[in-house]
Amino acid sequence: MTSTFSTRRKALKLGLAAALAAPAVARAQQGWPPQTITWVNPFPAGGGTDVFARPLAAQVGEQLGCQIIIDNKGGAGGTVGASQAAKMKPDGSVFFVGAIHHTIAPSIYKNLDYDLEKNFEPITMVALVPQVISINPNKVPVNTAAEFIAYVKANPGKVNYASAGAGTAHHLAGELFKLETKTQITHVPYRGAGPAMQDLLAGNADMMFDGMGTSAQQIKAGKLKGLAVATQQRLPEYPDMPTAAEIGVPNWLVSTWYGLWAIKGTPQPIVDRMYAEVVKALANPKLQTIWKDQLAQVGGEKPADFAKRIRTEIEKWQKVVAAAGVKLD
Repeated sequence: MTSTFSTRRKALKLGLAAALAAPAVARAQQGWPPQTITWVNPFPAGGGTDVFARPLAAQVGEQLGCQIIIDNKGGAGGTVGASQAAKMKPDGSVFFVGAIHHTIAPSIYKNLDYDLEKNFEPITMVALVPQVISINPNKVPVNTAAEFIAYVKANPGKVNYASAGAGTAHHLAGELFKLETKTQITHVPYRGAGPAMQDLLAGNADMMFDGMGTSAQQIKAGKLKGLAVATQQRLPEYPDMPTAAEIGVPNWLVSTWYGLWAIKGTPQPIVDRMYAEVVKALANPKLQTIWKDQLAQVGGEKPADFAKRIRTEIEKWQKVVAAAGVKLD
């Protein structure tokens, strides 16, 4: 009898808890989505984040029946926009679309006023793009990666590489490459991949360690020359472009990924709904074609797996920053 009573009491408690939770869930979902949702992009328009964020936002907005606006807030390797987003209301009207760069920032910027893991709620990675050595052929007179390495060794510090900003994957990919090849290449940070690419094409910069998301079209058009990809296998779209190992730099494995976060404290039902809508959007053939054109792997991993990726990347880049002695200019 006692056992039966205890079981019933537990059942009643569970039922009461569910009943109390139901209105909270309903309140979180009521009125959501609003007519307009903002995705804060902490980089200027035209960069790799924009390449994926804009078509994804358009598709998700169409699915939700609302407008999703991309708000570009560039500066300091994406940390200015991240800082602003971290302070916004967690009511489901604002989300943060960032990148691998934000897992590097804690090792570079010692006085960040936000914490990626404490102030944001991971939703999912949306795209992953391999890095490539992109040179302006009018500025760097080489045809192969071997010639490039020989050239920069013969001209220490004279070749410069543009990046999306200090502490970004473009920057650290360059520092890792320099460590592995024992070369000196001068880093020139910009306020985003878009402005960096513009200067590279204009001949104001010599090269970039860039994501294929912004370099692929320029390489296809012959405006830039791709020397090697930071992957373990050759890309089917560029079968003649060697891998990191093939050019003698096997540890130079870097991919730029982009992800979506909610502001910490956003009601869980809203976070779950946004995740479901993003996964649905990523399965859309139109978006998959865009991702394929950028040589990008389609994301959609579960929030818990995305959180693990973030933690792993933070630890990885802490070691690279320490080994390279990277300091802000």
